[in-house]
Amino acid sequence: MFEPYQIIDSRFRDLVLANVSLRKISGGHLWAEGPVWVPAHQCLLFSDIPNQTIFRWMQDGTVNVFRKNAEFANGNTIDGNGRLVTCQHGTRSVTRTEHNGKITTLVDTFDGKRLNSPNDVVVKADGSIWFTDPTYGILSNYEGNKSVPEQVDRNVFRFDPETGNVVSVACDFSQPNGLAFSNDEKLLYIAESGSSHDKSIPAVIRVYNVRDDNTLENGRDFAEIDNGIPDGFRVDCDGNIWCSAADGVHCFDPSGMLLGKILVPETVSNLTFGGARGNELLITATTSVYAIHVNSEALVR
Repeated sequence: MFEPYQIIDSRFRDLVLANVSLRKISGGHLWAEGPVWVPAHQCLLFSDIPNQTIFRWMQDGTVNVFRKNAEFANGNTIDGNGRLVTCQHGTRSVTRTEHNGKITTLVDTFDGKRLNSPNDVVVKADGSIWFTDPTYGILSNYEGNKSVPEQVDRNVFRFDPETGNVVSVACDFSQPNGLAFSNDEKLLYIAESGSSHDKSIPAVIRVYNVRDDNTLENGRDFAEIDNGIPDGFRVDCDGNIWCSAADGVHCFDPSGMLLGKILVPETVSNLTFGGARGNELLITATTSVYAIHVNSEALVR
C-alpha cells in the first residue's frame, strides 16, 4: 500500500501507521479552515470562510450545515465548558456559542479601536482566551469585508472572560496565525505567516515562554516551514508539533526538528486531533477536509 508519508527522521515511523490511507471526507468548499473536534457530540466542526458556513462532519460520513451566515468564521475551539469559541472575520470579533445556541460577542475592540480580523484561537486551562489578529479578513471582500486596519500592530491577544479585559501579549508579527500551548502551558507557539504577502518574512513557528502572570517572554524561532507557510497546528501528547504547510502536514519534535510529513494533495490550512479514540488527524486543506489515523493523539485534560 502507498504510504502518504515523507520520513525524514526514523522516529516519525513510530508516530504514523503503515497500513492506513489518507481519506477525503468532505469536498467542494472554497477555503476550509478552523477544524475542531467536539467530544460531547463526537463530531468535527470546520469553517468554509468565503461561503460563510460552519459545517459538521459526523463519523457516519454525514456532512451537514451547523451554521449559515457565519460571518466569515475562521478558527474555532472548545472552552472548558464545552462551548464553541469562534473567530469571525465579518464582525471582526471573537464569539462564544452558548449551550442554548445564543451567540455571545466576547471581544471586538482593543484600545477603543476595532480588531483587524481574529484568525485562530485557543483556551488556556485557566479559562483565558488567546487569539491572533492578522489582517487577512479585511484585505478583500473574499474572506471578510475589505477595510482599513484600525490597529497599529498585528497582535496576539489574551482575553479574560471573567473581567472582560483584553491585552496584547505579542505585537512583533507581520501576520500572526495559528497558535497552541505546550502541554504544560509553559510555552506558547505562534505561526508567522506574513510570507503569504511578503516573501522577505520567514515562514516560521515562533515560541514564547509563558510567565506565571500570563505574559510572554523570550520569543524566538522554533521551526521553519520549507514548503509554503505555517497556518494552523496542534501539539500532541508527547509535545510534537503537527503543522499545516503547502505540501501537507509537517511534524516537528519538541526541539523543532522536522521528523516527517503527511503528504496532502491540497494546501493545508489547519488540523486537529479527533475521532472516537482521539487518534485521527482531521485536516482542512483548501477545498476539502481529509482524515488519517496516526499513532498519536492530543493530550486529554
